[in-house]
Amino acid sequence: MPKKKLTGIVVSDKMAKTVVVSVERMIEHPKYKRRYKSHKKYKAHDENKEYKVGDTVVIEETNPISKDKKFKVIAKV
Repeated sequence: MPKKKLTGIVVSDKMAKTVVVSVERMIEHPKYKRRYKSHKKYKAHDENKEYKVGDTVVIEETNPISKDKKFKVIAKV
């Protein structure tokens, strides 16, 4: 099964080796067919602390690194 890849914006880099990435999605309402934006935050592993707040990054699903960290940053867009 392929690993999930998501694109988002770094909103926090205060933790050690971790960044928080906000991912935005467009969802269509099932009944009313109106499209709206939905946001979700993911904690991602950043080994070298190279990504800062405001950077657009690609995160990839990986084996659990900690209790709530299941993604790692693979590239800057």
